[in-house]
Amino acid sequence: MATQGRRPAGRAGKGSPVRRNRAAPAQRFPPPKPPKKTAKVVFDAPEPESDEPRTFRLGVIPGATPGKWIDAWKQRMPHVPVELVPIEVADQREALDGLDAALVRLPLADEPLHVITLYDEVPVVVASIDSHLLVADELTIADLAGEIVMIPTDGPLGPIDIPGAVSPSFASLPVEEAIATAATGTGILIVPMSLARMHHRKDVDHRPLVDGPTSTVALAWHRDHTTPDVETFIGIVRGRTSNSSR
Repeated sequence: MATQGRRPAGRAGKGSPVRRNRAAPAQRFPPPKPPKKTAKVVFDAPEPESDEPRTFRLGVIPGATPGKWIDAWKQRMPHVPVELVPIEVADQREALDGLDAALVRLPLADEPLHVITLYDEVPVVVASIDSHLLVADELTIADLAGEIVMIPTDGPLGPIDIPGAVSPSFASLPVEEAIATAATGTGILIVPMSLARMHHRKDVDHRPLVDGPTSTVALAWHRDHTTPDVETFIGIVRGRTSNSSR
């Protein structure tokens, strides 16, 4: 028969290779890289503090009382000691050249300086404890007519126009000596209240001069010397906490 010797369809003969369809292996890709972190931009960030040993030198005019600010500095900056440098009003501008900052009295030429006004001081009349002027709780310029008015050499208020006042017959004296002279009943003087308290004596007293010139106390420093330490002290006098933003 014609079909004899044929191999069944679909079956491979002995010894013939068997072909199977195999799926191609899946291509492997590396896992996606996490996005790069963008550096946080901080505007007006303070410069990092130096670890080098240093001292903050603060000039102080007579009568200024930086005690509360110094206490706050010691708590916030215990690694930077404060050196208080006494300066005179007459020399305060030149003294700033060797200081980090200073408490000064205005006016002050401020072309190369930064100046922050802090407070105004009330003027007072200093007189002998026996003076009739002390009968009043406060005085006006008109009340001083006929009085010998001393102008201290280191007084921050300078000459004051007092109609009817008498000029002393002796040379001008520093505030402390002028107050000692007033204690004898020879003349009076007008100074900011802090100076009257600073040189207080049992034989003198003072009264506010309601229409007298005030004295403004300010913080000053060189524009080209605004260091992180200066910025810290500015924050302290302005009442900012250590966590406050500039």
